[in-house]
Amino acid sequence: MASSVLSEDQLLCPICLDVLTRPVSTPCGHNFCMSCITRYWDDIPVSQCPVCKATFESRPDLKVNTFISELASKFMSLQVAGALARRPDRRQAGCGAAVRCDVCTDAQGYAVRSCLECLTSYCDVHLEPHHRAAGLKRHTLVEPLASLEDKICKDHGRLVTQFCRNDGALLCDVCPALHHANHDVVPALQEHQRVKALLGDTEAKVQQMIQERLQKVGDAKAAVEQGKTETKDAIESSVRDLTALVSDIQKTQTQFVKVIEEEQRAAEERAVWLISGLEREITELQSATLQLRDLKKTEDTFSFLQSSLNPFPLPHTIDVSAITFTGPVEIRRVQSSFSQSVSQLQTALAQMSAEIKCASECTAELRYAQQYEVDVVLDPDTAHPLLILSGDGKQVRYVKTAAPSPNPKPGRFVEHLAVLGKSGFSSPRFYFEVFVGGKIEWCVGVAEASVQRRALVPGPCCGLWAISFLHDKFETFNSPNVTVHVGKVERVGVFVDCCAGRISFYDVQTATLIYSFTECVCSGELHPYFNPCDDEYGPNFGPMMVVPVDRTV
Repeated sequence: MASSVLSEDQLLCPICLDVLTRPVSTPCGHNFCMSCITRYWDDIPVSQCPVCKATFESRPDLKVNTFISELASKFMSLQVAGALARRPDRRQAGCGAAVRCDVCTDAQGYAVRSCLECLTSYCDVHLEPHHRAAGLKRHTLVEPLASLEDKICKDHGRLVTQFCRNDGALLCDVCPALHHANHDVVPALQEHQRVKALLGDTEAKVQQMIQERLQKVGDAKAAVEQGKTETKDAIESSVRDLTALVSDIQKTQTQFVKVIEEEQRAAEERAVWLISGLEREITELQSATLQLRDLKKTEDTFSFLQSSLNPFPLPHTIDVSAITFTGPVEIRRVQSSFSQSVSQLQTALAQMSAEIKCASECTAELRYAQQYEVDVVLDPDTAHPLLILSGDGKQVRYVKTAAPSPNPKPGRFVEHLAVLGKSGFSSPRFYFEVFVGGKIEWCVGVAEASVQRRALVPGPCCGLWAISFLHDKFETFNSPNVTVHVGKVERVGVFVDCCAGRISFYDVQTATLIYSFTECVCSGELHPYFNPCDDEYGPNFGPMMVVPVDRTV
C-alpha cells in the first residue's frame, strides 16, 4: 500500500510546506504546488527554482504531474480516512453500534475495513478477497467508515480530499483542474484546521460576550436590589414626612378650633358683662324717670322750687357712644390668616405633585428619545473662521486670537460663531447630546442645510430651531429676550420628532424639559447646529462637545 512506501515529507511543497496540490515539476526536477510556484515567479524578476536556485531563460510551461498527483491524492485519502475513522461520529447515529458489514445478510457482522474504491465496508470474512485477488489488493482499505458514500465525490467517484475556498465546496483530486481552475484550493485537512482555529477564536469571543452579559446581568440584578432598597427608603422617608405634615395639620386644626372657641367665649363673656351693666343702668334710669315725673306733678310752688334748687342726681352711667358692635373681628382676622396659609399650603402641595408627575414623565420621555441616538460629526467647511474643531469633529471652541479670513470659503458662517454637523438627518426621529460644562454662553439646535450663513435673521421661517443660554437664562433663537427657562445645565439633549412636529431640549442630568418647539415643519435633512459664542460676557473659551448617551439603567 502507498502508506508503506511514502512519507508525508516526500509529498510536501517546499514553499507552503503542505501536501502537494496540483503538483508540477520544474526542469530541475523539484516539485511544487501549481499555485505556489506561480505566485513565487510572479514576485521575482527572473524564473528560478526556490530550492536549487536554477535559473530558466523563460518561465517554464508547467503541467500537472498526474503521477505525483495520484500519489498525493492517495496519501491524502489515507490521512482523511484515518482522521474520519478517529472521529466520535464514526458510529452510526441512532444505533450507537460499530459500522456494520455491507455484505452480510443474515447475522450481519461488524466491519473491520472500508474500501474507498468499492465504497463498501467488509467484515473479516468478506474482506478476504481483497487480500487474495490481485486487482483488489490495489484498493485502498481504511478503518470502517459510516456513510462512506457521503465522503466520495459524486462526479468522479473519488474520496474528497480538498476544499475550494472560493466556492466553499469539498473536492476530489480531479475537481480542481476541471471546474475550479485559478481558485484557492487547499487540502481539506488544512481547511479543517484553519476553520477549527477560527471557530476557536469565535468561541473565545462568544465566551467573552457571555461573560460580559453575565456581568451586566449581575449589575442589573444588583441595581434592581439597590433600587428596591432606595425605593423603600424613599417611600418610608416620604411617608414619614407626609405623616408628620398631616399630624402638624391636625394639630393646627385643633389649635385653630381652640383659638376660635376661646375667642367666642371671651366675646360672649364681654357681651354678657356689657349687657348686664347696661340693663342695670336702664333700671336705675327708669327709677330716675319715675322720680322726675313725681316731681313734675308737685303743685306747691314752694315745695317744688325747694326740691329743684339742687340738680337732680342722675345715676352713674357709661358712655354708650364709645360702644360699637362689629361682630367677632378677631375671629375673622384669625380665619383670614388661616385661609391664606391653607391656600399657600395647597399651592405647594399641587406644585409638589406636579413636579413628581413631571419628573416621571420627563424621565420616560428622555429615555424614549435616547434610543434614537445618532453619530454627530461637525463639518469644518461650515465653521466660522474663529472656531477651532477637534480632529475627530466632536468638539468646537471659540479662539479669540484666530485671524478671520477676509474671503471665507463658501458655506462657512460669517456673522454667527456657528458650525453645522457634517451629516444631515432625514429620519423622522433622531437625538444627540452636547456637553457644555461651565460655559456662560452658548447656543445649540438643528438647522436646515439651506440655512443662511452670512445674514441669519431670527424668525419662524429662518430654518433654525435653537435655544441660547446666557448666565442662567434660556431664550430661543427666534424669540430673543424672552426667557423660556431658568437654571444651569452641563449636558443638553436634543430630540427631533418630525412625526410630532416637535423639537425638544432636555437637561440630561435632571431629566427635565428645557423647551420644545411645536408645530415644526421640517423640509429635507436637518443638521446639528453648534454655537460656542464669544467671550463678550466673560471667559467662555470652553468647548462644546458631542458626547455619547449614558446607557446607565
